[in-house]
Amino acid sequence: MPTECSSELFGLSRVEGRAVLAGFDGGAVSSDAGALLLGSADRAIGLVDRFAVCFEDGRAQEQVVHRVRAMVAQRVFGIALGYEDVNDHDELRHDPVLGALSGCLEARHRRCAALAGKSTLNRLEHAPAGAPGRYHKIGHDGGAIESLFVDLFLDAHKQPPKRIVLDLDATDDPVHGHQEGRFFHGYYDCYCYLPLYIFCGRHLLCAKLRRANIDASAGAVEEVERIVGQIRARWPRVRILLRADSGFAREALMAWCEAHQVDYLFGLQRNKRLQAQIADEMAQAEAASAATGKPARRFADFPWTTLKSWSRRRRVVAKAEWTRGGANPRFVVTSLKASAYGARELYETLYCARGEMENRIKECQLDLLADRTSAATLRANQLRLWFASMAYVLICALWRIGLKDTQFAAATCGTIRLKLLKIGAQVRISVRRVKVAIASDYPWQHEWALAHARLSAAAA
Repeated sequence: MPTECSSELFGLSRVEGRAVLAGFDGGAVSSDAGALLLGSADRAIGLVDRFAVCFEDGRAQEQVVHRVRAMVAQRVFGIALGYEDVNDHDELRHDPVLGALSGCLEARHRRCAALAGKSTLNRLEHAPAGAPGRYHKIGHDGGAIESLFVDLFLDAHKQPPKRIVLDLDATDDPVHGHQEGRFFHGYYDCYCYLPLYIFCGRHLLCAKLRRANIDASAGAVEEVERIVGQIRARWPRVRILLRADSGFAREALMAWCEAHQVDYLFGLQRNKRLQAQIADEMAQAEAASAATGKPARRFADFPWTTLKSWSRRRRVVAKAEWTRGGANPRFVVTSLKASAYGARELYETLYCARGEMENRIKECQLDLLADRTSAATLRANQLRLWFASMAYVLICALWRIGLKDTQFAAATCGTIRLKLLKIGAQVRISVRRVKVAIASDYPWQHEWALAHARLSAAAA
């Protein structure tokens, strides 16, 4: 953040005979100098420009001070840097680094700052659907934004992969006011939204905000159909596997997959019939655990159907495990053939890997503030979720392109922000250039410089 100049000095305790003085006379200083890497990542993938196109500006353009593109950039970069609220931008609008990233170093009007403040950004987020109103004249195309996530994923690959795994999950987004669409959820024991996330590895393909009074799989068929159609339009031969927990093992989703040549691997909620099916394997696991004093597991592979809800018999794999705490059975249902994946490999290697997606959701909600859905309307909160999701995509582009084979190759978004983006620096602005002077003893200079070189090459 920049400082305001002052001639007053503050005397502190003496150190080794020297007086320690402090003063607000450092000139233009920013605590976010490392965010210039985000600008390089944006140029590499074109995120801000493509995101800004999804907005419709109904304002009289001759009177506009803050352009939509600059406001979108300001919001995305701000969230990536940890500023979750539009109120933060009343100070950030004076930050020279954020101004450089957003393309606005100088104010276009003498009564305004170079960047937009909280009131202007608030109108960006709260535009109602339909015709523009008196105060809210900037709208957005939700369908175009949803398609952009998939386009950015596709563009990240030079060659089509042979197979991709799409992970689906629902999570809680607690709310503490009277937001539109909030409901009490018994499992999470709070009032919340129930957003649907779809990832492919670290790539985010869908962040759909939903009411909490629905099944975890509600709307999943429509989202999967849209995403799979968009992927196959570019990669017609790619094999696609859907992976999710038992909340998505629903007839509608499995039947859709079977009709459209999409494989699936879903958790299956246990019941008395399923547990009776693996009674022998569970007895063997119990005996092995008693003999060794360690947990033991056995696997079973069998065709299965429900009494009413399924339309056909499907392959089910069971893990019969006995631990010191007793029986711990688990079940999955899949369209994958036994010849391709044996029971143990299917469960331990393929299904359990879906736990990584939960780490991605934590990054979105904890590091990128995706759960900051405190607006009154569901539409505004959905846009806030998309802004946070775009910030996640931007940091992942920095990670994927710039930090490969470095000590940050497996770093979370929060670690990348702390180590590489939150850097204090003096900013000197002249007629011909903007010089950002970073501390000479900054400890990760090599990684920062390498990431910048790689991102610049990708943008060329």
